[in-house]
Amino acid sequence: MTPPDFPADGIVTERVRLSTASRADAEALLAFQIENRAHLHPWEPLRADEFFTLPAAEQRLAVMEQQMTHGSALHLLLRGRLTGTVLGECNFTNIVRGPFQACFLGFSIGGRYEGRGLMHEALSAAIDHVFSQYRLHRIMANHRPENLRSGKLLTKLGFEREGLARAYLKINGEWADHVLTSRINPRD
Repeated sequence: MTPPDFPADGIVTERVRLSTASRADAEALLAFQIENRAHLHPWEPLRADEFFTLPAAEQRLAVMEQQMTHGSALHLLLRGRLTGTVLGECNFTNIVRGPFQACFLGFSIGGRYEGRGLMHEALSAAIDHVFSQYRLHRIMANHRPENLRSGKLLTKLGFEREGLARAYLKINGEWADHVLTSRINPRD
């Protein structure tokens, strides 16, 4: 399936602009990842020092571009609407068609931007875009039980708890349990 067009100016809300990730964003994304290395460490896979280099960032973004071209993912950077600074990212990955019509949502925000409602604002707009343009039935988002911020955000966005998966993902070098949540497209 050909992926839906994304607005040329991105998705703009009151305080943020979401744009598709591209190789041109390598330096900005790398700066975000370096600045937030310690902040995101408890919630992500172990990252070798090489991960935090420009060639590695360029390679990751090239893969993201390819996934978006094939319609299997939508990778978005969350930027300040006025400053253009990368504040975070959200990714709709593993888009599956056929009778499933679903994807996974992952997201992160910089430590200095937490608690301002920016991710809620961005994800509200991004989820609406995915439901209306990709016409998916379900978006799944999973989080570690101790990640209370993510749990509260997902609940506020209308995600419902579906269960607990034991030893679900290897995070920070250890197999970690995850709370499984999803949101169903209200248009279906």
